[in-house]
Amino acid sequence: MKQDHDTTEVILLSDPTQYLEHPFNNKRIVFTGALSSMTRSEAAKRVNALGGILQGAVTKETDFVILGDKRHGISSKHLKAKQLISLGYDIQILIEDDFLWVLSIQNEVI
Repeated sequence: MKQDHDTTEVILLSDPTQYLEHPFNNKRIVFTGALSSMTRSEAAKRVNALGGILQGAVTKETDFVILGDKRHGISSKHLKAKQLISLGYDIQILIEDDFLWVLSIQNEVI
């Protein structure tokens, strides 16, 4: 039995005015623990500038929990995030170094 495989490559041209949104855009973000690289206020300003939404507590709507390097043990916010993840909620937990890397991502034309 002969199988035909379509090897045609399709290239879609996008509108050059469209941008790939930053990963924090329209995402709810919670900080726990002190950051070593900046104050929480500075981090909040940077997240807001990228379209992120800051939350004071972890909820089912939280998208990211940022763990500061200067934390002592596991915080109640971290525990709540892990609990919600175990229940199937899509919450990303980022250590400070990963948070800084995501902050450095620029919006790019797609």
